[in-house]
Amino acid sequence: AYARFMAGVCGHPVLTLSLIFVLLFGIFWTYGSNSTGMVFFNDADPQFVTVSVGGRGNFSASEVNELVRDVEERVLQVPGIRSLNTQTLLPGSSGGGGFGGGSSNDRIGTMFIELLPESDRDRSGFDVVRDLRARTSDLAGIRVEVMAMEQGPPVGKPVQIELRSRYRELLEPALVRIREHMDSMDGLVDIDDTSALPSIEWRMEVDRAQAALYDADVLAAGVALQLITNGVKVAEYRPDGADDAVDIRARFPIAHRGISAMDELRVTTNQGQVPLSNFVHITPAPGVDTFERIDGFPVERVRANVAEGVLADTMVKELQAWIDTQSFDPRLDIQFRGANEEQAESLAFVQVAFLLSLLLMFILLVTQFNSFYQSGLILLAVVMSTAGVLLGLLVTGSAFSAILTGVGVVSLAGIVVNNNIVLIDTYNFVRQEHPELSAAEAIVRASSQRLRPVMLTTITTVFGLLPLACDLSVDIVNRSITAGGQMATFWGPLSQAIVFGLSFATVLTLIATPAFLALPAQVRMRLQRRRAAALAENVPA
Repeated sequence: AYARFMAGVCGHPVLTLSLIFVLLFGIFWTYGSNSTGMVFFNDADPQFVTVSVGGRGNFSASEVNELVRDVEERVLQVPGIRSLNTQTLLPGSSGGGGFGGGSSNDRIGTMFIELLPESDRDRSGFDVVRDLRARTSDLAGIRVEVMAMEQGPPVGKPVQIELRSRYRELLEPALVRIREHMDSMDGLVDIDDTSALPSIEWRMEVDRAQAALYDADVLAAGVALQLITNGVKVAEYRPDGADDAVDIRARFPIAHRGISAMDELRVTTNQGQVPLSNFVHITPAPGVDTFERIDGFPVERVRANVAEGVLADTMVKELQAWIDTQSFDPRLDIQFRGANEEQAESLAFVQVAFLLSLLLMFILLVTQFNSFYQSGLILLAVVMSTAGVLLGLLVTGSAFSAILTGVGVVSLAGIVVNNNIVLIDTYNFVRQEHPELSAAEAIVRASSQRLRPVMLTTITTVFGLLPLACDLSVDIVNRSITAGGQMATFWGPLSQAIVFGLSFATVLTLIATPAFLALPAQVRMRLQRRRAAALAENVPA
């Protein structure tokens, strides 16, 4: 039956190839119009979870401990938790960061949670994460963020916007505008930024002209101010067995320190004791906790997680479209970082690797077949396999994984060419051994001879990966099959890419490759007929 079908294909190669090209173009166009988006790395069922507790205020260590303990008690009520490690820290201090992401300035505690093994709990890790968010959402005065451990390279929160400018005064207003818009968007959760915590710092401004009237020494005024604040360093003391010295500072008793002591503080001048408040003014100003610079440029960031079922790539595109419509200062540089940046770099690497692999394969094939046409025909299977991968994504409704699906496409480039190599090599062998056969007859014989090994190779590969592609984790040692397990979820995109791409490319290869082999003979035959007809018309009767 296949031989009879191939005879028809070889008799009409132009029609066959036209239908195949229409099919391929339709798949690429449909995916471009109806793709479900792109992810940097697929979200496998989490085994580890981190909980971040944020609170703004001048808390003491004991107050922070009580607030974090309230969250800890609620977390321990969630079933499925194997162990919990809690750490508290004062607001603004370093440490306690999450999985690969920068911590916010108001972080007062973190919890590292290890879930029970997948076989010992009756629900998924995503259900545990949802339960943790629900149980800690109504706590007043603090902010609780729940984040599953990243399965791929750590990038922190998937949506990260970096604002950079040499003019620091431009960062804060733009950050507020972007943060307000992100708060109004559906699909973004756990939004935070790197802006300074609300606080007040007191600035001492010296009126030098007024100080000159009193003949006051500005340096002496500064020393007097230190006596009511951190103290004046007078010496150092190194305790026995210590590596570092301890400062010895002199300052007023506790009852005579603070801002109110400015009204009573006096300095000695040539005109006698003069109140410091006569030429030093205390003004409140917004407090600044940290300054961050990258390559010398001041930067600020706003970060967010995405809700379950929402792609970070979709939210980034919406934010980019909104930013393009806004009139931010041109001196302000706004860039997307995090998963979006890693995704772009991964795609660029995959594309370069894909092109280099095709180039190396083409050079090798030309040296072996001594034919540019047949070498290019072999590599055509890569286009068919890529179309098969996109068709699989459309059928399953899955997103394109920049890491796993991209690696699957590159892997297919080295797998699907084998079928074409086998077919074309057999065709060349038949033509050499049986020169009396026409090109069409040689194609039919070669295709029929290699149908079985090509199908067996494809079927064994596809069925070997089919459990993972169907989201089934098979544990041979423990004799268990888990639907939607961690292993299947992790390797699912790679397996699906190979299964769909190899199956689709094999079917088309068994049709398209013989049609391409028959095309040159068909073209030569038609040209000979036209020449013969032209000569017949020119010959006189």
